[in-house]
Amino acid sequence: MSFIASGNTDIYNSVYSSTLHKLKSSDAYRHFLEFSRSAGYFPLADYRNDKIEVWCSNDYLGMGQDARVIDTFKTSLNRYGVGSGGSRNISGNTLAHVRLERKLAELYQRESALIFNNGYLANTESLGVLTTLFDDVKVFSDALNHRSIIEGIKKSKVDKYIFKHNDLTDLESALAREPHERPKIIVFESIYSMDGDIAPLEGIVRLAKKYNALTFIDETHSFGVLGAHGLGLAEALNVADIDFIQGGFGKAIGTTGGFLVGNRDAVDCIRSLAPGFIFTTSLPPALLDATLTSIEIMTEDQARRESLFNNVSQLKKTLRRHRINFIDAESHIVPVIIPGLTRIKKVAEQLLNEFKIYVQPINYPSVPRGQERFRVTVTPDHSPEQIERFASALKISLDLS
Repeated sequence: MSFIASGNTDIYNSVYSSTLHKLKSSDAYRHFLEFSRSAGYFPLADYRNDKIEVWCSNDYLGMGQDARVIDTFKTSLNRYGVGSGGSRNISGNTLAHVRLERKLAELYQRESALIFNNGYLANTESLGVLTTLFDDVKVFSDALNHRSIIEGIKKSKVDKYIFKHNDLTDLESALAREPHERPKIIVFESIYSMDGDIAPLEGIVRLAKKYNALTFIDETHSFGVLGAHGLGLAEALNVADIDFIQGGFGKAIGTTGGFLVGNRDAVDCIRSLAPGFIFTTSLPPALLDATLTSIEIMTEDQARRESLFNNVSQLKKTLRRHRINFIDAESHIVPVIIPGLTRIKKVAEQLLNEFKIYVQPINYPSVPRGQERFRVTVTPDHSPEQIERFASALKISLDLS
């Protein structure tokens, strides 16, 4: 059986073609490298019948390759099958979902937790609901917040103020202009993934208390990485007075999904009103069991986090020795700025083709034009020899570009 489009499709095809032409003639068109992760060999991957080293993975702790996590996935898969069977309110609310939510609430010492299919939805749907619950609410959002936060705020067309990145003076000035009784939500990230810098969390919480505002923090890039138990920046700084904490499983936990923890009634409002939660098939229970195992290991394994930051320190020292400029931020993310789309693509191709090293160029709209970069992520599984080899290869590729 074949399906043939009816009518004159030229008017539609011309739009597709012109749109793609505009993207390809600028730096906005995205190219995707096809390769396969190789279980047991991280940070190596399979690419064109060969092995390459991955230097831009979000699997910060290598937990996606952990044998205990994989074994849990297999066992649970045999028990539950592949899928969940439906949305959370129609046959998809399994024991695995409930167990994981209880564990997250317990870890964060909050009343309730809610799992989403990814971190993007956790932000857009949570903020999309929260901004509709309060009359005349105003949102104060950091200028470098992730697109998911931006889209969540846009959903309700709420009054908002975009404060300068990590600028407490600008934030306080904006808060002070509003009546004390007006509902306010301050939204920010713990670690900003493009620069690797960290939010002034204690100062933001202080301002929230002073000006009667709720706080919503995205801990996606710090969950698993910072804190005595890997719970993020808030734990690392021992700051408990945060109303909503969002995080994801697709980074240091090594699986996929997102979550929100907070006040029981507030989380229940989101559960009851967020369309991206209500009308979505829930995550497979086997995946959530694997996620729970990964979290349980992560919370007890401080040594793995220490190994991560030892490697981060070693990478920075090696880059300095090779006189390679990078943003020396406080987090585990090491951005190497290589201005110019043509140049950074050439460097990336040289690294891949000549040295079998994969690092993805980051360009507009993820970062401003002229600030193209590699977002380098070393893991506990990268060896000292691999770190030295990466820096040396990068230096050679930069000199040739």
